[in-house]
Amino acid sequence: MSQKYNDLAQKIVSLVGGKENINTVYHCQTRLRFKLKDESKANQDALNNMDSVAKCLISGGVFQVVIGTHVKDVFEEVEKIVGPLENKEQDQSEKKGILSVIIDFISGTFQPIIPALSGAGMVKAVLAILITFKIISTESQTYYILNFFADAVFYFLPMMLAYSEAQKLRCNPILAASVAGIMMHPNWNALVSAGKAVKLFEVIPFTLTTYTSTVIPVILVVLVQSYIEKYLEKWIPQAVKLVFVPMLTFLIMGPLALAVLGPIGSVLGGYLATFFKFLSTTAAWAPAVLIGGFLPIMVMFGLHNGVAPLGVMQMGELGYDSIFGPGCVCSNIAQATASSVVALRTKDKKMKQLATSGSITAYMGITEPTLYGVNLPKKYPLIASMIGGAAGGLYAGLTHTHRFATGSSGLPAVFLYIGNDTMTYFYNILIALVISFVVTAIVTYVLSLKFENQEVQTIEKVHVNKGEILSPIQGKLYPLSDAKDEAFASETLGKGALIQPSNGKVYAPFDGTIVTLFPTKHAIGIVSDDGIEMLIHFGIDTVNLNGQHFTAFIEQGMKVKQGDLLLEADIEKIKAAGYETQVPVIITNSFNYQNIELSSKEDVSYQDVILKVKGEK
Repeated sequence: MSQKYNDLAQKIVSLVGGKENINTVYHCQTRLRFKLKDESKANQDALNNMDSVAKCLISGGVFQVVIGTHVKDVFEEVEKIVGPLENKEQDQSEKKGILSVIIDFISGTFQPIIPALSGAGMVKAVLAILITFKIISTESQTYYILNFFADAVFYFLPMMLAYSEAQKLRCNPILAASVAGIMMHPNWNALVSAGKAVKLFEVIPFTLTTYTSTVIPVILVVLVQSYIEKYLEKWIPQAVKLVFVPMLTFLIMGPLALAVLGPIGSVLGGYLATFFKFLSTTAAWAPAVLIGGFLPIMVMFGLHNGVAPLGVMQMGELGYDSIFGPGCVCSNIAQATASSVVALRTKDKKMKQLATSGSITAYMGITEPTLYGVNLPKKYPLIASMIGGAAGGLYAGLTHTHRFATGSSGLPAVFLYIGNDTMTYFYNILIALVISFVVTAIVTYVLSLKFENQEVQTIEKVHVNKGEILSPIQGKLYPLSDAKDEAFASETLGKGALIQPSNGKVYAPFDGTIVTLFPTKHAIGIVSDDGIEMLIHFGIDTVNLNGQHFTAFIEQGMKVKQGDLLLEADIEKIKAAGYETQVPVIITNSFNYQNIELSSKEDVSYQDVILKVKGEK
């Protein structure tokens, strides 16, 4: 299935410094994540220039290669090349800031369980739809069964977190999940329900707290367990490790979890819940506005990995998420909309294709391809999406909109807002998304009127000898004497060529400077770096159109390279207006040269030489 990505995987591994430079590699929904021994050995520029790579960046100590939604297939090929890496030790000389360490830890702990949370969330959404449309009732067995299908993930969340955190901390994930199982055992829950004091050996008191669906307690427990387990591994003889390390881990961590660490985590979780409630009542608008507006920036720097788990924690404490979900979905829809407008406005075919495909995946909740491939490089769509995302987030925050399950933050996510026997939150998130869509579309379009017209498009640069001039336009080549204008035909303005264009795009025939751009945009004066002065005049008497049907991509005084797009004319509309579309191409300083030869070719394209200038006087 992934074999077709073998070449891409080979190139990526080579450009990150080879498999010997890789400590670990894993993937998320859109990107390969490398821990490298020496980041300086990776060729970031070469990776960024690959067509199959949307972006390459370093964030939180992780070397990230953004691939797209097919990243899993690429990862399978990378894994075949580099082999198993789980036991490779990270380069101890690598130093990270405290923020990078925290984000890396949170990301590494929560990222692996996102698919399970998303799947359970969507099951919850389907269940909510079935109930809303009265297809099933809450009293039916079908509801009962589907409900525990989804609840299982949240109920056993501590065990999944323990497993993924242990992998991150390089301790035994099975032992960690087993200790979490101790905290969730039905017998312990029965003791908690009974409400009677519990003491181990009649001495060590256990605080009566339920740990199902919680987050912070198990994170603290596994953090301490990682140190204890490594200590036991170091001092217990190899011959008896298999038996005594697990046994002592359970005997030590069980009491610690139920007597000390779990209760501490529960108290911290209570404080966190109080903070969430404070936000919900006092500053409900703030999280959704900040996430809606600044999520693209957070993604670029990896900060979203430290913020997104707050939504999971809030859901564990209060049963809903208003911290991350609403702002995130508004931001994603805004980015998708900005990319869609770019697809409509840009004249670059490659960018149009990238923006179209990127917007589709962004509407489904995966924004990296459009963020790194379209919005960030162009800048103005990114600004527009941040404004639109913040606007939608503001409405969501002011209306206290929240979701009842985690899942994809694209259009399908709207069903996660059905819950509590009401459709209010569902309607509000739809309104918030419409606001994000409309505001983003308007701002992107307005900005595109300036920035798309300033954007210089190019064709492939070709090598020419000194004095050779390429055709600035595609079409049929004629002597200048065939021009339907006496001033051009008589060579009064200088020697040159005449082209009957087959399309309206005019490209720079050489490296040079734009010295004249007529206000009517029908004519361009350009001087080559070698001193050749050229006039490109699109059409005969087209000055009378006053700029209609012409789009200029350059400004007077601008430096251009051979192959840069200078001008685009709508040939059909010019003809319909009654004007001739012949294009005289004139060397206005012809008197400086001994001879100017016209090519004998009839059909010319942008890579063809049409004039040769010889012998400066």
